[in-house]
Amino acid sequence: MKENAYFDNAATTWPKPEPVYEFMDSFFRSHGVNPGRSGSLLAVEAEQMITKTRSMLAQFFNFSGPSNRVVFTLNGTDALNQAIAGLVKPGDHMITTRLEHNAVLRTANHFERDYGVEVSRISPDEAGYINPVEIASNITDQTRAIVINHASNVIGTVQPLQQIADVAKAANIPLIVDAAQTAGVLPIDMDTLGISVLTFPGHKGLFGPMGIGGMIVSESVDLTPHRFGGTGVDSLSTYQPDAYPYRLEAGTVSLPGIAGLHAAQLWFRDLGMRCATLLNIDKAESLSHGELCRHAMKHIHETELSHIKRIETALSGYEKVTVLGNAVDDARVATLSFTVDDIPTVQVADQLDADHQICARAGLQCAPLVHVDAGTVEGGGTIRLSPGFFTDEEDMQQLLHALNEILS
Repeated sequence: MKENAYFDNAATTWPKPEPVYEFMDSFFRSHGVNPGRSGSLLAVEAEQMITKTRSMLAQFFNFSGPSNRVVFTLNGTDALNQAIAGLVKPGDHMITTRLEHNAVLRTANHFERDYGVEVSRISPDEAGYINPVEIASNITDQTRAIVINHASNVIGTVQPLQQIADVAKAANIPLIVDAAQTAGVLPIDMDTLGISVLTFPGHKGLFGPMGIGGMIVSESVDLTPHRFGGTGVDSLSTYQPDAYPYRLEAGTVSLPGIAGLHAAQLWFRDLGMRCATLLNIDKAESLSHGELCRHAMKHIHETELSHIKRIETALSGYEKVTVLGNAVDDARVATLSFTVDDIPTVQVADQLDADHQICARAGLQCAPLVHVDAGTVEGGGTIRLSPGFFTDEEDMQQLLHALNEILS
């Protein structure tokens, strides 16, 4: 057995590509200065790396606007907090869903309780999908934002983003998309969809480190800043600068974190080049960064889905197992959650860990309303399995053997 067979990639991808570790270490050693805070060569070179990373991420998400509207944050939760607070004011109305992570749920709850914001929470169907018509029917004259998680971190369902974006566009309401489970796994075309704000963590499908996230703010909206401080520019100004990214980036950014995202973007590009070459795509070397990354994401998604389908097939052989939701193959990510009759959720997870060295996630996965609706709260939630791109056959065999030992 492996010392650790890792099936918790929905929480964070691990391991990271080796170039991410290498570049973070080497760049922080050679350029561990404060970017944008002095005119020294090292500080300028550090800022150039950050600027290049913004540009690569803009291409990655097919955003043709200015790359300075790629804003770095502490993590995905921080990005969502800033995005929602930047658009929704006391007395406004916002629409979200019951599939959301606490990054959205708790933010909405606080706005509702503390600022008198009205919140509509749309329920999914039994399979786990949101009907865009339900969103449209909840729009009012006071609606200031629609917030949707692209894919559920509990049941893996991918929402019909195009149709939801069409609803938002028709009503001229900003759309905030939480791409925590899809950034780096599914191509997201900001320009075509007309997404107002796309938020993402760095440590999941983007294969970066923890402690870094971001958002891309389209030119159709301006977020009101709620953090204030040093930016390295316009220091005489008594208020936060209006210009992006400084409007939303107060204080020193995470240079090691951005370096990790930088290296991961180059890894995506190289993987995409290998995929394009194997597909005999003509003049693959002339493809843009975004095009190459989309080839990489297709390969990553197909790899991960092949793992989750094997797990799902195995679980279907045990009568005592219930899988939440009913994700369809063309609208899902590699995440599933299940319960076992007569065995507490935490016990299953403990046995996977202690007896079989399987890393899984037990509990409510920070998305409590999914479990309220499924009736799994009293049983302690679910066991969540989420294989990743680096999951190999040894991992799979270890998991399938462990499941058979526990469930037979």
